[in-house]
Order: sequence, then C-alpha cells, then structure tokens
Amino acid sequence: MKKQTRQIIFRESIRSLAMIAGCCLYAIGLDCFLISNHIIGGGISGLASIFYLATDHRISLGVMTTVLNIPILLLGLKQMGWKFILRCLLTIAVLSVCNEFFTSLPSMTSNRILAAVYGGILQGIGLGIFIKFKVSSGGTELLAREINHWFKFFSIPVWIAILDAAIILAGALTLNDPETIFYALIFIFVSTKTNDIIIMGINRSKLCYIITSFGNEISDYLLKHSPRGITLIEGKGMYTGQSRQILLTCVKPQQIDQLKAVVKQIDDQAFVIVSNANEVIGKGFHDLHDKY
Repeated sequence: MKKQTRQIIFRESIRSLAMIAGCCLYAIGLDCFLISNHIIGGGISGLASIFYLATDHRISLGVMTTVLNIPILLLGLKQMGWKFILRCLLTIAVLSVCNEFFTSLPSMTSNRILAAVYGGILQGIGLGIFIKFKVSSGGTELLAREINHWFKFFSIPVWIAILDAAIILAGALTLNDPETIFYALIFIFVSTKTNDIIIMGINRSKLCYIITSFGNEISDYLLKHSPRGITLIEGKGMYTGQSRQILLTCVKPQQIDQLKAVVKQIDDQAFVIVSNANEVIGKGFHDLHDKY
C-alpha cells in the first residue's frame, strides 16, 4: 500500500514539474516572441494578447488569460468533471503567473518570421508536454468540446481550427495588421510539427506489409537476422484467386534496405508496402506500460 502511495506521489510530482516546465516554455514563446512582434497565434492566449496589445499593455496578460478561461471551465464542468476542471484551473494559474513574469523580459528578436518560428517551437514543446503528461489548460480545445457537444456537424479539431482562425482574424482587424495572419500561419505550422515530435518522438518506425507466396522462408530469414517480430496473416489474391501470405512487421528506418534486399532475394515477385508508423509500442520499441 505504501509503495503504491509513493508511486502515485512520484507520478503526480513528475506531472506537476512537467506542467510547470510546459507553462514556462509556452509563456516564453508567447511573451518574448509573439506578443513583442504583434503576432496573434490563436487560442485563449491569443485572444488575451489582443486585449493586452489593443490597450497598450494596460490590461494584464496573465489576468486576462485567467478571466477568459473561467467561463470555458464552467461550461465544461458538467461534461468533464470537477477533477479535470481543477487541474485545468491550476495549470491556467501557473501559466498566468508565467505570462506576468515573462512579459517583463525584452523581445528576443525583431524579425517577425524568426519570432513566429521560435515562438512556434517553444509553444509546440509546451503543448506537447501538456499532452504527453495529460495536462490541460482548457482554452479553445475545451471550448471546442463543449460546442461539439451541442453542434455535432463539425468534429472537435474542426471547431478548434474555426475558433483559432476567428481569433487570428480578430487580431489582424484589431491591430490593423493583415500581415499578422501570414506570421500566424507560420507559427501554427511550426507549433504543430514540434508538438507532433514531442508526442510521437523522432525515432519513427516503418510499418511493412510483405505479400508473398514464400512467407515462411522470408520470416525464417528475418527472424534469424533481425530482432524484430513478424506476424503471418493468411490472405487471398482477389484478382488471381490464389492463396497469399501477408507478413506484418515494424522495423527501424535504417533496416528497410536490408528487408527489401532479403525479400527480393527470396521472392522477386513479392508485393511490399512500406508506410510510416508514428508510434510503435511493445517489445523492441517503447514500453507498453504508460508511466503517466
């Protein structure tokens, strides 16, 4: 029982440290790159940035971020539960404090393209940490969930895109700066790609389907010369009506050439399909056990 309690405390401590780190990175990207270059990148932070810039910094960025998030949290209370909302509120409070602190720092660059790129990288890492450690700051994602609950003709990602686009457009109109839309698109692209790398990792594997009549021979050779597992699926060619064997395996990118050479040597009539696998969990790859 004590061991289990220690594990829970350790897990929650790691999640809390990750949340603080994610908030700091997100706030640095926002305060030191985006806001200082008048780039509105969407989300509730982007909406708070509009008020902050439009009032010539007279409205506190951190306070405005919290104020705008509270109605969204109240809307999501019934659907998401009070524990989730309390976690969101804690993250928002930390993020608001970070925003207040980092707004006092000078701009890191005056080049708006570089600002969009660096801001996207930092916020992408921050958001990736939030997702990886199951932390949420509410915002347009939670609002999109609530809207989707009532209006289901769009998916949640589409609603998020609509909300963010509306905020970016509002920022361009309020600041009388149409160019900010261009920089916002750069920011969103970089942030999304960085977020994807943090969540999925950079060591992506290759998913291979080998359709052959020599499945046993190919699998025997690969099992002897490679640590990767192979699954045999019995199939049937619908055009020829002949029985075919389908080998399913995941390998590292550097092993692809070796695999194709082996297949060609044993069965030069084989049909090979290679695609990207964003994440592979199991023996030889990532541990199946979710630590967080």
